[in-house]
Amino acid sequence: MEPHTEATLVPPLAAVPLPRDPTGPALTPPASHTTSTSDRGSFCLAVCTCGWRGPARRSRDLARKDATGHTSE
Repeated sequence: MEPHTEATLVPPLAAVPLPRDPTGPALTPPASHTTSTSDRGSFCLAVCTCGWRGPARRSRDLARKDATGHTSE
């Protein structure tokens, strides 16, 4: 079996920047935590406005539970 020599390497998930709202404040910390989920290919992860990121999950429900756990801490 020959190796795939023409395949392009994919950067690790942590190397992909999270989407940011261009109209929102750039570096001011928020007064409260606002969480949401973000899709990265077949994975979903919870993200917060404070910069926290949960682990990548295949289940959106588990990612939502991670976000709920972060806001309750």
